[in-house]
Amino acid sequence: MPPNMILIDGKAVASFFKSQIANEVNKMKKQGMKVPHLAAVLVGNNGSSETYVANKVKACELVGFESSLFRFDDDVSENELLEKIKEINANDAIDGYIVQLPLPKHISVDKIINSIKPSKDVDGFHPENTGRMVKNLPCYIAATPFGILKLLEYYKIETKGKHCVVVGRSNIVGSPISILMARDGNPGNCTVTLCHSKTEKLIDHTAKADILIVALGKPEFITADMIKDGAVVIDVGLTRMPNANKKSGFELKGDVKFDEVAPKCSFITPVPGGVGPMTIVALLENTLKAARKEVYF
Repeated sequence: MPPNMILIDGKAVASFFKSQIANEVNKMKKQGMKVPHLAAVLVGNNGSSETYVANKVKACELVGFESSLFRFDDDVSENELLEKIKEINANDAIDGYIVQLPLPKHISVDKIINSIKPSKDVDGFHPENTGRMVKNLPCYIAATPFGILKLLEYYKIETKGKHCVVVGRSNIVGSPISILMARDGNPGNCTVTLCHSKTEKLIDHTAKADILIVALGKPEFITADMIKDGAVVIDVGLTRMPNANKKSGFELKGDVKFDEVAPKCSFITPVPGGVGPMTIVALLENTLKAARKEVYF
């Protein structure tokens, strides 16, 4: 058992980076520069989406950004939504924006994402940003993978030459973080294994990981026997589980069985309070880059 397991405190790290961003915004104001402006498009009344967007608005206020929220009912037509995106693309006052997912089934997510202007795509989902990420060119990196990189950077976790195992291959987390961890950079320069639902003998891979990043959406799937002593474990999972003892009636669980895995780790993220708070920080950093025109297309 590693004698000095370190709990990665995403809330504290997020506060640190938000303070840095706020300082940069103050400098921009003093120099007479335009204040960064982040917009969000929200369709329907999904509870998780409502909370996430509300947290983004609060974060903008905290760091001194301007923010806008465009709301639509569930039955909004795809064409109407595309028209709004076209309007935002042409609005020079807005530096970056996100279209909050999920969207209603009658709307094509790919069509919506592809219509976002790449230079304003601060969620990093447009194919042009994804392609630039693969080629290690300036781009907007998707918020959760970017947040993971910021955590590794903050805690000075060595990644060069390490074996990183990613469990989960979604386009939002698993696939991009596997590419980022393999890229020539810091964090990066790992040898990466990408596992998924069709991987046979998963434990044979996870047990060899120096750095294990789990983004499955299966609560407490990773158990102590699946990791090696001294591993760095990054848990991206977030699932609501019923709990009658909680006032809310539920509790949040990650993909890692924390109580039994943590004693074997050198570093581990809790759920909640690990990766989650960093996603908004990543979004703010991308918007700051957009306002400064640091990424050219």
